[in-house]
Order: sequence, then C-alpha cells, then structure tokens
Amino acid sequence: MTAASTLPGEPSARRIPGESGTWVFLFGDMLVFGVFFITFMVERAKAPDVFDVARTSLHIGVGVTNTIVLLTSSLCVVVALGALRSGAKSIASNAVSAAMVFGLAFIGLKVFEYVSLASAGHGPGANNFFLYYFILTGLHLFHVCVGIAVLVVLRAQTRRPELSATRMSVVEGGACFWHLVDLLWIFLFALLYLVS
Repeated sequence: MTAASTLPGEPSARRIPGESGTWVFLFGDMLVFGVFFITFMVERAKAPDVFDVARTSLHIGVGVTNTIVLLTSSLCVVVALGALRSGAKSIASNAVSAAMVFGLAFIGLKVFEYVSLASAGHGPGANNFFLYYFILTGLHLFHVCVGIAVLVVLRAQTRRPELSATRMSVVEGGACFWHLVDLLWIFLFALLYLVS
C-alpha cells in the first residue's frame, strides 16, 4: 500500500477544487463587487428615502424567481460534478444542460424586468438607486453570460471519453465560477430588493 492510498472508510485527502489561478480570479471578482456594494451603501446612506421609494418599484416576484432559478442551476452543476467524478457522463451532461437552461431563464427574466422598469420611467437616469441597480445587475448579467459560455465548455468536457487531472481542474474551476455567479446574485438580491 502506498502512502497516497487510503483504507476503506478512511477520509481522503482534502484539496481545493480547480486551479490556484482560478481562485485568484474569483477572489478578485468578489473584491470588485465588494467595492460596488460598499459604494452603493454609501450612496444609499446619503439619500435613504430616495433609495427606499425606488426599491419598492422593483419586481420582488421576479427577484425571488431569479434567486430560485440560480440556486437550482447551481444544484445542477453540483450534480454534474458528482456524476462526472463517478463516471456517469450522461447524467453529468444532462445536468450541465439543465444548468444552462436555468441560466438562460435568468437572462430572460432579467431582460423582462429591465424592459418593464424602463417603460415605467425607472431607467438608469431616474435616480441614483436605479443607476446603481442597472450597473450592479448589468455587471452580474454579464457574469451570467460568461458563466453560460463556461457551462458550454463544461458540457463539452462531460462528453470526452477520458478526463485528465488538468481537464478535471478546469471543470472544477468552471463550476466554482458558476457558484460565484449564484453567490453574487444572492448578495445583490438582498441588497437591492430587500434591504430598506
């Protein structure tokens, strides 16, 4: 028995998924959003009444639905990763495809919300709340689009006959990016839709 092998029932060595460069990118991305969140809160403190009134114009139902959609898509990615590790490539491919469909549903709902807000006169120029709303959610929407492209790459990996350790790290890094997109939305949803 080699030093690297483990006995049945013995926990395997823990490791961070993906490659270290992926985590540098993810933490950098979180830092950028963190700066935007702080800026939003500072501006909100300057005009709390304007921000509170504007917040009530948002479609809370769409926000909740989008949250459920992204949480479900993240669950699909978790299922895909587990299936890929156990060799169930068909399940992995289908789960990634489902995550992509949920991502596209998020985009559709967000576009619907943008159009309805703009047609009601709540565009980016209406006040500072809506300016930050469109900047923050637009930046997040860009991340969703990039994430769907990442999911396309992940689905292609699930169809390969064999995955090297390097390719599996790429898959894990892509999954981590998609989870970051989900995490950022949870913060945005709370900040924009719920905090009064």
